[in-house]
This record gives sequence, C-alpha cells and structure tokens, in this order.
Amino acid sequence: MILLRQEQIKHSVEEATIWVGNDLVALKSSSTGARPFWEDDFLSRILRPPTIGKQVTAEEVEKKFQQAFRKYHLPERMRFEFGIASLEAADENAFEKISPNFIQTYMDTTHNFTFNWVLQSGSSTLGGTGIEEVLFVVIPDLRSLVLQSLWWRITISVIFTLVIMTAFYVTVRTMVRQKKLVEIKNDFINNMTHEFKTPIATISLAVDALRNEKVKSDPERMNYFNSIIKEENLRMNRQVETILRASQLERQDFEVAFTPVHVHPLIQRVADTFSLQIDSRAGSLVLRLDAAQDLLQADESHLSNLLSNLIDNALKYCKEDVPPSVEIVTKNESGQWVMSIRDNGIGMSRDTLKRIYEKFYRAHTGNVHNVKGFGLGLSYVKTLVDAHRGSIEAESTLGKGSCFTLRFPLAKA
Repeated sequence: MILLRQEQIKHSVEEATIWVGNDLVALKSSSTGARPFWEDDFLSRILRPPTIGKQVTAEEVEKKFQQAFRKYHLPERMRFEFGIASLEAADENAFEKISPNFIQTYMDTTHNFTFNWVLQSGSSTLGGTGIEEVLFVVIPDLRSLVLQSLWWRITISVIFTLVIMTAFYVTVRTMVRQKKLVEIKNDFINNMTHEFKTPIATISLAVDALRNEKVKSDPERMNYFNSIIKEENLRMNRQVETILRASQLERQDFEVAFTPVHVHPLIQRVADTFSLQIDSRAGSLVLRLDAAQDLLQADESHLSNLLSNLIDNALKYCKEDVPPSVEIVTKNESGQWVMSIRDNGIGMSRDTLKRIYEKFYRAHTGNVHNVKGFGLGLSYVKTLVDAHRGSIEAESTLGKGSCFTLRFPLAKA
C-alpha cells in the first residue's frame, strides 16, 4: 500500500510539473508576441528572447504549483521546492529562479524525490533556436509524506490485524479450555464412580451377609455388619456433601459467620480425629503450637474443615513404604497468626504445584487409583483462606514431601 501510494504521488507530481511547465511556456510566448516593434529592445528580444526564469517571479511559480497540485489531488500541505535553470551555457546549468530551500533539497537525492521538465521555448522569428530551460521540482522526504497521507489506512489495518490476532487467541484459548474442561469432567466422573462404587459394594456385601441365617442368630456379627453399613453410609454422605459444597463455592453461595475463635484448641480437636488413622499406619502427628496469640475472627466450622482437609491430604499422599509423619507448627509474625503443616509424603512437581488450587484438578498417576478424592479439597481450602482475608503458600519437593503455610490476621482484643 505504501509503495503504491508513493508511485501515485510521484506520477501526480510529474503531471502537475508538466502542466506548470506548459503554462509557463505559453506565458512566455504570449508576452513575447505582445510587445510592439517600435520599442528599443524589440530587435534584441527577437534575436535573443528573455528566459522564463527572468519573466516570472518565484511567487508566481509557487502559486502555479499550488494550483496544479490541487488539480491533480495532491496533499494540500505538501512541501515542495522548485527551480528554473537556463541551459544557455553548454557546460553548466544556471538557475535563474529558485525557491528558498531548493539547493539543499536538490542535493539530497536519497530522501527527496526530484523531477525535471524541459521548457522548450521554440524557434525565434529570424530562424535562431530559442533558449532551452528546465523546470525542476523537489518533494522533500517523500516517504514521510506517503505515511502521513496513509496514516488512517495504516491505523485501520493495524486495528484489523489486532482484532484478527485477538480473535485467533480467544478461539485457541477457548478450545484449550474446553479440552481441559472435558478432561476434568471425565476425571471427575471416573473419580466419583470409584468413590461411590466402593461403599455401595461394601453395603451390598454386608446386606447379603445379614440375610445369612448364621449371622441372624449371632447378635455380635449382626452389630458388626450393621456398623459397616452405617460407616459406609456416612462415607457416601460425606462424598455427597463434598460435591454439594463445591457447588456452593462455585456460586459463592456460602456464609462465613465470623466469631472470636482460639485456634489452638481447635487444632487439637481436629488432630485427635485423625489419631486412630495415624496409629493404624504407625505414623506420627506432632503439634508445636508456639504462637503466643491464637485468637482469630473466623468461622469455627469452616476453619475446622480447612484443617481437616490439609491433614487428610498429608495422610493421603504419603509414601506406601514409609509411615506418615505430619508436623503442625504455629507462631506469631508481624501481627499475624502463622501455621505450617509439613509432611513426608510423595511431594509435588512444579507443574502440579501451580495448579493445586484448581477445582477438580488432581495430579496424574496414570491408571492407578491409589488416592481417593475429587480434587476439591485444596480449592475449598483456598476459597476459605481468601474469605478469612488470609493467605496460603505451598512448597514441595518431589519425593520429599510438602509444606503448606497459612497466614491469618489476629483478632483485636
């Protein structure tokens, strides 16, 4: 587009210059023939007619160029310089009429466009050849002129290009997100199916056992199978509550009732609920509650669930051949209550660490379903931490374990 516009301007300048040159030649012819023969210089004017450069002023030539530029639809504010040279001498050009900056612009052939047109004055009455002159015109910095004349087209082209690139980016991004959503949906369905099939199968076996006549006659075995059914039923209920809670978080449809809560007794109570599970695996849960102040404005129920999720994750992702070890440390720092939960589990890679708070995301373990859950725990934890105006940081080394650090503002006394 720029090159085409540049050629158009050059062609129009050439046409305008030819038009001015022909007009100047016509002006000279009319002025020469109009003088009466009895004037003193009549013979000298016939033998040696005056040049166009001597007959016209610089202002007249400039006005003619401006008129020609309008005629050929050139930019109104286009700068130009001109000169009229007489080729009277064979070895040099004598510029008889020039514009103020003509010489400087004429010498710069790299950036400026120059065009010249021969002003043929014709033959004299007595048979002598008339003096030949050349009209020069220089357009300074033609490329800048072209860019200025095309700025709106260039702007539209850039905007249109950006729109296309943005649309392409949005389209690709949407496709990638849709692909991720499909993968998340499939993983969630697979996890949910597995989580529900296990308790359903256990309940089914327990019910079949209760129908056995030997079991009916043994109250102890009846109570045992009833307790299994009750436990598996509670387990299914917890799974349903987890899914419903995720739905509430998605809609922001949950309430946080802030009350003054001493966190250390709450940590102790939550830790006690995991004692049997830890003892059965010969593990350890160490509490180092060193914070001098533990009073927070928090929702005790949500905070309890938050702690349970973090401890449960530490036990879920432990190594198979190593007893689980969980350490909870609290301290006060810069007017905040800080809690760290460290484990000796399998750890996480950097890629996994970046996505642990995404809903339904779970680290890929191939086709092995050795860790139960829907991938909602840490998403729930992050939402609750934000609701309590706190922050959470995760550090992990693959094969060595993970550490979650939570910070909450202390309640005012």
